[in-house]
Amino acid sequence: MSRVCQITGKSVMVGNNVSHSKRRTKRRFYPNLFDKKFYLPEEDRWIELRISAAGVRLINKLGVQGALKKAQEKGFIKKY
Repeated sequence: MSRVCQITGKSVMVGNNVSHSKRRTKRRFYPNLFDKKFYLPEEDRWIELRISAAGVRLINKLGVQGALKKAQEKGFIKKY
């Protein structure tokens, strides 16, 4: 499974490790992802999403159904 949030679309970023002598080597910044289950009362079932901490806050704000609808419009999730 890829390291991409299914709600916000956050993914891996690339940057540099910078040593004391300012020598730069490539590194990756990973998003803060969780595998979390949510209950959909409209459909009476559970779904499992891979979401970031920002995605959890968005679900708390909009609700599960609203966040899924918004993610589907933006193309982060195809089917749930």
